Amino acid sequence: MTESEKKIRVVIADDHAVVREGIRRILATSNLMEVVGVASDGNEAWHLVDEHSPNVAILDIRMPELTGIEILGRINEAGYDTRVLILTNYDDQEYVLDAMSQGASGYLMKSVEPEVLIGSVEAIVTGETVLDPSVAAGLGRLWSRRHERGSYQIGMAALTGREKETLALACRGMRNRMISDEMGISVRTVEGHFNSIYSKLGVTSRIEAVLQAVAVQSEGV
Repeated sequence: MTESEKKIRVVIADDHAVVREGIRRILATSNLMEVVGVASDGNEAWHLVDEHSPNVAILDIRMPELTGIEILGRINEAGYDTRVLILTNYDDQEYVLDAMSQGASGYLMKSVEPEVLIGSVEAIVTGETVLDPSVAAGLGRLWSRRHERGSYQIGMAALTGREKETLALACRGMRNRMISDEMGISVRTVEGHFNSIYSKLGVTSRIEAVLQAVAVQSEGV
């Protein structure tokens, strides 16, 4: 396997040239990243994903031709393994929830620090999900309005102390490696905590677990 084949292959899509170039330059500082395509609209972005089958597509929400969420839908329909990271200025809770509900691996604001962007791309390739802490609280309240209150409170009450601590750190935007360092445990143990959390809460992803936690917290439970 060549060095190029080992790298995380990324497609970038944004309708603002300065943003596209900024993202490209940030990713270029990492030895693990290779930008295989840059698009200025949604249609071009979809064709690049279809052509290159990247590991990650970094998409804005609102673009000409196709939105980021529409591209996400096409990726799902095609059965591609491409992970989608939404990077946008839009913190509208409906946008966020729609994107995450359709399988986006992450949702970050464009104000994010460069090292956080790089770390987030690395994280979602390994199966983690990332959510900008600035949108988590409002998103949790919206999520709670769409679900029956008792259904998620029971599961949350069943978590052990360490599982609650793990989930609380995830709510702060920490990835598995950061959580392991904070708690003084191995990454494998962190993963085990999350598997147990998912089972007790009846969810399949970190985002769903975080939303339940934020919803319960916002209700003062």
